[in-house]
Amino acid sequence: MIVIRALLANIVDAGTDALTLAEDMDETTFRRSRLARSEIGRLVGVIATNLADLPDAQRQQFAEIDWSAWAALTQQIRQDGPERDEALWFATRALVPATLMWLRVYKESTPELFEFQGG
Repeated sequence: MIVIRALLANIVDAGTDALTLAEDMDETTFRRSRLARSEIGRLVGVIATNLADLPDAQRQQFAEIDWSAWAALTQQIRQDGPERDEALWFATRALVPATLMWLRVYKESTPELFEFQGG
């Protein structure tokens, strides 16, 4: 259970950071900013890796997450060039926000999966 909590925390943290970085960007600014694009790419990679590491039980439990889109994105962000940039822009504007929204919904119904217990 601790591993699942850690994976979910990584996903939420990386997603929040990626969205914060891209917050005031339009697509042109995003494509021009090598530094932001690189960091967003790293953060989206963290999300994709942690999602892929979730056990099958959580994948089934979190059915509304677009698992096939994340799998395809994982391949696209390993490339260089316009395909990668397009995939990152899609992730930042659609996939990451939707994933975080669903994780908030799941946290309301199963908070024990998301909260570390002190002590």
